[in-house]
Amino acid sequence: MAMTTAKPAMRPARPEFSSGPCAKRPGWSPENLQNAVLGRSHRSKLGKSRLKEAIDRTREVLQVPDDYLIGIVPGSDTGAVEMALWSMLGPKPVQLLAFESFGKDWVTDVTKQLKIEAEVLGAPYGELPDLAKVRKDADLVFTWNGTTSGVRVPNADFIAADREGVTICDATSAAFAQELDWAKLDVVTFSWQKALGGEAAHGVLILGPRAVQRLESYTPAWPMPKLFRMTKGGKVNLEIFEGSTINTPSMLCVEDYLDALKWAANIGGLTEMKRRADANLAVLEAWAEKTPWVAFLAEDKAIRSNTSVCLKVVDPRVTGLAPDAQADFAKKLASALEKEGVALDVGGYRDAPPGLRIWCGATVDTSDLDALTPWLDWAFESVAGQLQAA
Repeated sequence: MAMTTAKPAMRPARPEFSSGPCAKRPGWSPENLQNAVLGRSHRSKLGKSRLKEAIDRTREVLQVPDDYLIGIVPGSDTGAVEMALWSMLGPKPVQLLAFESFGKDWVTDVTKQLKIEAEVLGAPYGELPDLAKVRKDADLVFTWNGTTSGVRVPNADFIAADREGVTICDATSAAFAQELDWAKLDVVTFSWQKALGGEAAHGVLILGPRAVQRLESYTPAWPMPKLFRMTKGGKVNLEIFEGSTINTPSMLCVEDYLDALKWAANIGGLTEMKRRADANLAVLEAWAEKTPWVAFLAEDKAIRSNTSVCLKVVDPRVTGLAPDAQADFAKKLASALEKEGVALDVGGYRDAPPGLRIWCGATVDTSDLDALTPWLDWAFESVAGQLQAA
């Protein structure tokens, strides 16, 4: 007879553990957005001032160097990455690191759409490619933190300080939770819907001096959509990086981003945000260490994400199943947690190995992860019990 597991007494106060859009900051309320510039042009003096404030506060919280440009662009992080790929790649050999779904998307864009012959350094989910193969004479495209694999690069030591190519870094699940080595990164992109729990559809594009030099010295052979154009008269259009967006942004979303940036600054900035994410990961690490049915997709702790934490089921009752049945088990786990209202949207990414993905970024309270872990055990025993009963 299947074992009956009692439901835990405590519940997370906030069950939002989605990996994007992520949990709002603690204490968030729509009332905080009352000063949004609504019904006005984003090109009005007031609208542009709010966009410029968002850029300035981003620089402050992320500790972006003064000589780097920061722009708010369309299309979320994807749009920001695409702008860089389409505008800068072509004059040098290209290498791409592909160790999760979005890194593989950039491979498709570069090789199939732009039709650039590129070297792809790949790795299975849970691992990193051989970073020693990164060349200093090639352009490099990579994700700092694999949102769908729970793996991050430990640092930027694999990038040469005297590199000849430009580095394009998709940092969307790393920004505001991990230390980015700005001196090694020429292009950095993210969306505020990740680590700050912002609203969707807006990206942030950060360009270092070497990226600007590439834009001003190279014209791609292919047609350039308006949304991707960053130069005017052979020079970088600085207006984009001072609050004049290429297309119309949502000023309500911008106000929400400002609210999150103010919260981040008030709690102690990047240092405190990293500490909160690390503390959240530590809760799951301590739990997993004593829990035989679960393991991290990223087995090597040195490359384990502190934001998009990916877990796999290693219990023999499940690993002995056919692949489709394993995927079905993982879906039932996530469904059981959602039905109880204790963890929403924690299923693994559709292309990743079956499992759970729990967002641990700074907007999540550590106390909620403490309350969640007994529910993870409850869900597993409940779904595994159904296997035995069958």
